Amino acid sequence: MHDTQLRTDFIHAMSRAAATVSVVTTDGPAGRAGVTVSAMTSVSADGEAPTMLVCINKGASAAEPILANACFAVSVLQSEQSDVADVFAGRTGATGDDRFATGTWTTMVTGAPVLDGLAGFDCEVQSAELVGTHHVIIGAVRAVRVSDDGAPLIYGMRSYLRAEKA
Repeated sequence: MHDTQLRTDFIHAMSRAAATVSVVTTDGPAGRAGVTVSAMTSVSADGEAPTMLVCINKGASAAEPILANACFAVSVLQSEQSDVADVFAGRTGATGDDRFATGTWTTMVTGAPVLDGLAGFDCEVQSAELVGTHHVIIGAVRAVRVSDDGAPLIYGMRSYLRAEKA
């Protein structure tokens, strides 16, 4: 039995948990794809390789390509890159390769596109589990790129928030 009030309350409460905005991308035999996420975090800096976790809605156009390509990149957006977030969130109507016309993209180890932004993490999929409506995907980090310029784009209270760099 699904409690619709609990779901509504949960979504409302989670809107108060501000998070950085990132774009998760992939490329390989299953094609190039990407999606905007706020559900991304480190798992561990230790072990054979550092690891990261991303949550991707199973209905997102990028979900199956990420799983099939077994690689993804996480690009942490700068405060002035909300246009990129909107494109990969599907708010502009751009689809497929057209999404990559926004921003400057390169690749590192896995071949997944990485945006020039605040930080980029190039990962190989280590595990994936479907939990409810989302794939919880853990990736081993194979390469990192970081910029000391700029501040992160934040999402909270159902809108973009721009952090100030101290």
